[in-house]
Amino acid sequence: MDINKRIMELENEIAILPQGSINIKKIKGKEQPYLQWTENGKSKSKYIKKGEREQIFAEVVRRKQLQDELRELKKLEVADIPTPTKFETSVVIGNRLLAMTKGVRTWKERDCFKQLQKYLNSNVTDRVCLVFGLRRTGKTTMLRQAVLKMTPEQASKTAYIKAKGSDTMAAINRDLEKLLELGYENVFIDEVTLMEDFIDSAALFSDIYAAQGMKIVLSGTDSLGFWFALHQELYDRAVTIHTTFIPFREHSRLLGINDIDEYIRYGGTLRAGELDFDDEDVNAEDASFRDDESTRRYIDTAICKNIQHSLSCCQDGEYFRHLQSLYETGELTGAINRIIEDMNHRFLIRILINKFKSHDLGSAADVLRRERDPERRSDILDRIDKEAVTKRLMDMLEIRNQEEQSIGITNAHVEEIKEYLKALDLIVDVPNETIIPSAEPLENIIFTQPGMRYCQAQALVHSLAKDELFASLSEQEKTLVSERILEEVRGRMMEEIVLLETFKSAKKHKRVFKLTFSVGEYDMAIYDSKENTCECYEIKHSDQIVPVQTKYLVDEEKLNQTSKRFGNISKRCVLYRGEDTILESGVEYRNVEEYLKSL
Repeated sequence: MDINKRIMELENEIAILPQGSINIKKIKGKEQPYLQWTENGKSKSKYIKKGEREQIFAEVVRRKQLQDELRELKKLEVADIPTPTKFETSVVIGNRLLAMTKGVRTWKERDCFKQLQKYLNSNVTDRVCLVFGLRRTGKTTMLRQAVLKMTPEQASKTAYIKAKGSDTMAAINRDLEKLLELGYENVFIDEVTLMEDFIDSAALFSDIYAAQGMKIVLSGTDSLGFWFALHQELYDRAVTIHTTFIPFREHSRLLGINDIDEYIRYGGTLRAGELDFDDEDVNAEDASFRDDESTRRYIDTAICKNIQHSLSCCQDGEYFRHLQSLYETGELTGAINRIIEDMNHRFLIRILINKFKSHDLGSAADVLRRERDPERRSDILDRIDKEAVTKRLMDMLEIRNQEEQSIGITNAHVEEIKEYLKALDLIVDVPNETIIPSAEPLENIIFTQPGMRYCQAQALVHSLAKDELFASLSEQEKTLVSERILEEVRGRMMEEIVLLETFKSAKKHKRVFKLTFSVGEYDMAIYDSKENTCECYEIKHSDQIVPVQTKYLVDEEKLNQTSKRFGNISKRCVLYRGEDTILESGVEYRNVEEYLKSL
């Protein structure tokens, strides 16, 4: 009997059977059966309905029988590795590798998982597969799921190596030689970018081992390290899989969340996917962007350290370029934080050189002054101590003022940091076209991790709450002002999410952009060069239909200007949070969540 194969079969069947035991409780004098089990150290139970009892009772008995058989098989302690073989790095094979798949058996797969399977099942030689993205975007999970999908024979020829900072390419090389001699065909090397000599020696994997038929999958959180390796050592010898960007439709499918506001709040990572979304308190405690502290920690570890580690490891720091002086004075992290907070605005240099000024605060003050409802109209944000509020916000985000820097931040610094953030898939420049004659297209940079951006806006509200004048307001007024700020942020972010996801999913013959007029704009336009037609969109963070939302979509002058340049107007649409409908004017209203899931 092939014991390894039987163990895998048993573990697969056990994973789909109900866990726990039958417990009989007396409810109002009647005995009622409950399924009882322990999860994360807590005892849980579920009432078993009459129509389900026969099946569940049988499945619980079956699970116990299989567990007993599995326990006996594991006592045999079949040797997975020939006795003489010793590895220098953390090589996991055989039963230990199969054990790594237990936790992901019920998890759904990322959209990009198909790319990994395609590589593993292909006849491609001389190429490695790179799986890279920021932390908590599903890289290691994908490797474990790949093993889970294998046949017992394929899994027996697969090895997993967890690289450490103390490992070297020389040690990895010697272990790969041993694995090749033992007939291993697939090798996953996780966190490979932690090795200091990876970037400058990455061609070893493709030129030696992939060339001999081995499938090598390299994974890591230092995305910039992979970017450098692709531009130098690996060049055209790698299949790349990016995990950083998680669109709404995929976030919704994986986590069962269909609320755009939840995506705005937590979107960007899959950390919350490991939790029970019915328990809001647990979810909030463990989410990546639950508060300013967790967000700052994520930015520092997943982004700032990522950039600095990769720069220091690549050709003795040659790629620091203009950033070398910031790095040596310990100011590079602060500069990256500044740019991340302001990335979606067009005044990067002025914001960096002058005192830090929050765009959210100024625009929210303007909206409150112009509020149509007299009871909600307020000039409170004009009367607060903006300098004190801004200082508190800066302290929370650990952002330094110009006078606190030993050197000035130049345009060269900003452009290089932006280049590296783009390499990390953290930002995307979505076109902003203009109808104004001879005007140049405007830069329109959008974040791919909305939760990070939104949490920094919440930090602003926290700062406001400490202002003396603000603190003297009634609780109702405080709530009004705080929610007004965050509502505007959510609205602007929803526009960016729609624009970004439509841009990324558009076919080659379609151009997606924001369209600006001398007065006003379309939040999104889609030009079809094949049909010479254009769709015009307004994006509103509202679940109500209000006439003012369509004013540009029924403005004949703007429609004529648009059609003159971009062809016949084939659609006029408002994306919002309400139900689908069509107005008498022909303007469509479409639910934004359903629109995003349809992309």
